[in-house]
Amino acid sequence: MDTYEFDVIIIGGGPAGCTCALYTSRSDLKTVILDKNADVGALAITHKIANYPGVAGEVSGGELLDVMRQQAVDFGTTYQRAQVFSIDISGEEKKVYTPEGTFVGKSLVLATGAMGRKPSFKGEAELLGRGVSYCATCDGAFHRGSEVLVVGDNPEAVEEAEVLTKFAKTVHWITNKQPSEGNHHAQSLLGRSNVQHWNRTRLMEINGDDAGVNGVQIKEKGTTDVKTLSVEGVFVYKSGSKPITDFVGDQVALNDDGGVQVDDMMSTSVEGVWAVGDIRNTPFKQAVVAAGDGCIAAMAIDRYLKGRKTVKPDWDHS
Repeated sequence: MDTYEFDVIIIGGGPAGCTCALYTSRSDLKTVILDKNADVGALAITHKIANYPGVAGEVSGGELLDVMRQQAVDFGTTYQRAQVFSIDISGEEKKVYTPEGTFVGKSLVLATGAMGRKPSFKGEAELLGRGVSYCATCDGAFHRGSEVLVVGDNPEAVEEAEVLTKFAKTVHWITNKQPSEGNHHAQSLLGRSNVQHWNRTRLMEINGDDAGVNGVQIKEKGTTDVKTLSVEGVFVYKSGSKPITDFVGDQVALNDDGGVQVDDMMSTSVEGVWAVGDIRNTPFKQAVVAAGDGCIAAMAIDRYLKGRKTVKPDWDHS
């Protein structure tokens, strides 16, 4: 099997990985991105983005990612489609094993993101990105003045439903059980004038056409009737995302929530290995946050590889 040597190996071609590659390549570090599939990932499947700094108007996540990737390539990054099946970070050189060959690097960046839950409702997969969303912070503003549905009773669902109350005419909130009196966040949401709570209710089907979501079918427990609601957006929060770390094993320390543990410089518990983006299970899963992680890691890697682990600032504000 062929072996390829690089200064920086980045596993994952999302906004975190591409930003990191852009910066390391500009620092004249030989960099490769190993990306399983350019068409998957949280950003790649996002239908519309209108809040990315410096990007005017609306753009699809895939289009934004194409620009990020091309920027990195233009500065010298090698982009390689490859499925990583294991790594060895026990030595000074970090080894990444793929069917295309073994990649050996002086530094390694884990940027594989997090894996969302598989679609479980009829119509969810077909209408994903066309009214079905997993991020109210990303897509809430597109539903100003319309009716939307939120599914789930976990803290993320409550928080995202709160975001939607700022834009939607009505937020229909479906839960399997009545939120407890001690859940102050849920009680605050229930107190909103534009929230319609459907207790002990199941989402049966998401309906739509070429234009996107136009309704849902729901069923309340103890009844045989299926109700139809006219909504333009469905936000699903049945379970959280799981950081993609299966290829890592127990080689780096993880947090209790499964995210890779890092310090302020995005360094993991293993010297020469960094982790950026949703693989850290960050509380705010936004493209701009992931890109910021990538920038921080890249600058730390530059210091690390050039033997400048402690650098005195060039300015003094005292």
